Amino acid sequence: MGGEGLDELLTLNWVENAGDLDVETSDFARILIAGTVNHVQEIDSCIKNHLAPKWQFERLNRVTVAILRISIFSLLYQKDMPVSVVIDQAIKISKEYGEDDAFKFINAMLDNISKGLPAD
Repeated sequence: MGGEGLDELLTLNWVENAGDLDVETSDFARILIAGTVNHVQEIDSCIKNHLAPKWQFERLNRVTVAILRISIFSLLYQKDMPVSVVIDQAIKISKEYGEDDAFKFINAMLDNISKGLPAD
């Protein structure tokens, strides 16, 4: 989160062309950011619990961790968001901004986590 406080993050000043965002998009971004920051310890525990024994959380790529954090927030707290949409968007973002094969890891992690969610 770049060492920025939550209030600063929520201004979206760090987003390129933030002034061009419509109200719905900027509000949704703020919900994702605030929710992820406010639940980061629980989310990180979830990531750690689903890592293979040989993987260490601290060694994960920071972009991968950011994508996982936001996606896991959505899975856990945005019950109106379909799991398939959350996973598809995470894969799309990771293909654009992540390492070459990060999308495969993210897909597997989110799929495993979603299987452990309570059924509605």
